[in-house]
Amino acid sequence: TRSELIVLLAERFPKLVQKDAEIAVAEILQAIHAALADGNRVEFADSAFALNYRPPRQARNPKTGAAVAVQGKWVPAFKAGKELRERVNVVTIPAP
Repeated sequence: TRSELIVLLAERFPKLVQKDAEIAVAEILQAIHAALADGNRVEFADSAFALNYRPPRQARNPKTGAAVAVQGKWVPAFKAGKELRERVNVVTIPAP
């Protein structure tokens, strides 16, 4: 979580006060938000945040069954790179 990342940074870099770590994390997240809002990709090593377009479509209201028009929209997406996928698969996590 965000708070765990702040604590981890403050512990890993002793000269970095926790308040400064909090500011650094906030700035990084703000930069990611701003880049995506401008329609740009954000890449970390071989992984990336990008925008995917979902075209307009007809959906159904599950309660009434009535047709509902859903507008097209941009949604953020994260694509893990090969290295991240391999590192995650090495970790022993029980299958659901």
